[in-house]
Amino acid sequence: MDIYDVFFYLSLFAGFMMAFNLGANDVANSMASAVGAKAISIKQAVLIAGTLNFAGAVFLGSQVTATVSKGIINADVIADPKIVMVGMFSALLAAGLWVLISTLTALPVSSTHSIVGSILGFGLVAGGPDVVNWMKMVGIVMSWIISPFFAATIAYLIFTHIRKTILFQKDFIHQAKKWAPIWMGLTVLLIALSFLYKTPVGKSLNLPFFGSLALAFAIAGVVWLGGKLAVNKLVGDPEQGAEAVEETFRKLQIGTSCYVALSQGANDVANAIGPVAAIYLISKQHVLLAKADVPLGLLVMGGVGIAIGIALLGYKVMGTVGTKITVLTNTRGFAVDFGAATTVLIASNMGLPVSSTHAAVGSVVGVGLARGFSAVNFQILGKIVLYWVLTVPIAALTSIIIFTVLKWICL
Repeated sequence: MDIYDVFFYLSLFAGFMMAFNLGANDVANSMASAVGAKAISIKQAVLIAGTLNFAGAVFLGSQVTATVSKGIINADVIADPKIVMVGMFSALLAAGLWVLISTLTALPVSSTHSIVGSILGFGLVAGGPDVVNWMKMVGIVMSWIISPFFAATIAYLIFTHIRKTILFQKDFIHQAKKWAPIWMGLTVLLIALSFLYKTPVGKSLNLPFFGSLALAFAIAGVVWLGGKLAVNKLVGDPEQGAEAVEETFRKLQIGTSCYVALSQGANDVANAIGPVAAIYLISKQHVLLAKADVPLGLLVMGGVGIAIGIALLGYKVMGTVGTKITVLTNTRGFAVDFGAATTVLIASNMGLPVSSTHAAVGSVVGVGLARGFSAVNFQILGKIVLYWVLTVPIAALTSIIIFTVLKWICL
């Protein structure tokens, strides 16, 4: 067994740890608002998110081609493949450790930014400042502002609209029957567009732009029509009063949460397993490719890691995002899901850097602000933002330390 084999097997451990942390921390994106609004219990969220994230990772993630270096460094400048291999392993380990620490303190961070920061760290040491794509770093910093503010604005507007057109109306049951099919259609439109543009399977269909739009609108139209026909069952018993409205949005919210969990598994598994695939290629071919196809066996390992992470530690971050920033109901939770998903879909298709974690937190804050500043816990929010800002430098510093020690021992 040579040094290449040793680091490949070590990378399996680091990749599994990163997948575990993805499940434990990023699960807040998909299930926190549903738990906070009491649409489902934490146990149900763990079961649903674990199953759907695993299914997304293994069955929908099979066509993932991981962008290994995330464009943050030009690995071609580093001539020795062993240095790149040790550096990628250091980056994976450092990112996993930071996300684990964040999870244990119950604070949501971006796993993507953790990996970017740690790759930046070893890149600086191995190749110097010129190897780093600093414009990419500017984009990362911009995303700290774009994602939460964009999502907060959308969620604020959606919840304000729901309050104005349904909850604040005297005949709110009648208004709910009028608007419920429309929100159902819009929800399905968003899910269909997200599936076509954001999942590997959707992208593989290679539908033209207007073809995708037409398909998504056709599916949404069918759902809207079905909703109008079934409106009495959708809204529930009028004797329940406002609870009948909340019950309607509870069903919609569970649907959006399930979709986010599925697509999260399909997309985010590459964050954990992509670097492992890269190290595997280096160990076999002694060269780093800019992109790497992820083998099915590694996707299964990633899916298992995500599911175990959700089961063991997912409740921590879920509790912070779902209950500690502001009080969520089903209508508020629906606005949160819709705002976060819309932000990720629109901004990423416009080429803007976004973080799904930041979008989810921003949406929760936006819904809270719709009821005034006193409805938001700014102490918790301040801690979260501090962790976001610290993510890149801490991941980079940790990666530098691990890389330097391993280079001194092994190379």
